[in-house]
Amino acid sequence: MSDIHLDHSVLSALRDVMEDEFPVLLDTFLADSAERLRQIRQANAASDSQALRLAAHSFKGSCSNMGALELAGLCKQLEDMARRDQLSDAPGVILLIEQEFLTVRGLLQEARRGLPH
Repeated sequence: MSDIHLDHSVLSALRDVMEDEFPVLLDTFLADSAERLRQIRQANAASDSQALRLAAHSFKGSCSNMGALELAGLCKQLEDMARRDQLSDAPGVILLIEQEFLTVRGLLQEARRGLPH
């Protein structure tokens, strides 16, 4: 089931490349994601299409790099909506992004357990 949410081959490759720094990468992604979600919510609340597009684009890239492809896809959907300045459905997509992030966060925290601090 977690394969839907995380591409484990991407995580494995990151683990191989990052070696001892892999736990730091996970921690950084999780902390950074909370800030990106805050920016997305703030831009949506302000009906700022440009800021929303940039925040969604940025989060999409980091999610893709971490193998969170479903989450990246939702961010792309939000980015496209903001690019077209069609924000009426944005709250629903943001809710899906938040829900998917909770799942991804849990899976990454599980992967993080047992790794050095």
